Amino acid sequence: MIREYCKNDEEGWLRCRVLSFLHTAYYDNVLTKKESYTHPSIELVAVESGEIVGLIDVEYETRPKTVCTLCSSMGGMIWHIAVHPDFQRKGIGAQLLLAAEQKLKKLGIFELEAWTRDDPWVNEWYQKNGFRKGSSNLHVFIDGEEVDRAVCSSIPGLKPLEAFAHYSGENKEKIRKSFNRVYECRGYYKKIR
Repeated sequence: MIREYCKNDEEGWLRCRVLSFLHTAYYDNVLTKKESYTHPSIELVAVESGEIVGLIDVEYETRPKTVCTLCSSMGGMIWHIAVHPDFQRKGIGAQLLLAAEQKLKKLGIFELEAWTRDDPWVNEWYQKNGFRKGSSNLHVFIDGEEVDRAVCSSIPGLKPLEAFAHYSGENKEKIRKSFNRVYECRGYYKKIR
């Protein structure tokens, strides 16, 4: 059953998201509190036997380009979509997407945007569900000796140990060779029909 998210769902939402991201490039993107959004949002969960087994959060615009960058008119940004590993490959993600799209259409919003890292099966899911690739950037995790080469602090006594950066320049190959943990973050967009 797919229904609206409610505050009592937070712990189940967090558990579902953590487990679904565990074997992806987002494995360390752990949240301890569900995000809230500046703009209006559609937040849905899939529930089976009282357990949250899937989720989708879409923040949508009331003015173009206030949330989305790839949409040509007012759009909705998928910030989170996840299905518990024990329930994957059963169409739950597609059902959540469809339910969110139906709600967006009723609001007069006919475009969606999403960003994901370079896990092949995740990118294939977006493409299979009608999304087209837009732009991309690199997510760069900097740690160990890499920090000394790439990051410095202007605050005396503060030594960075790790850093996370977005790279949108032209020399992506150089960045890939310079750091051990680099992902391509791909932006997708879709016209809702």
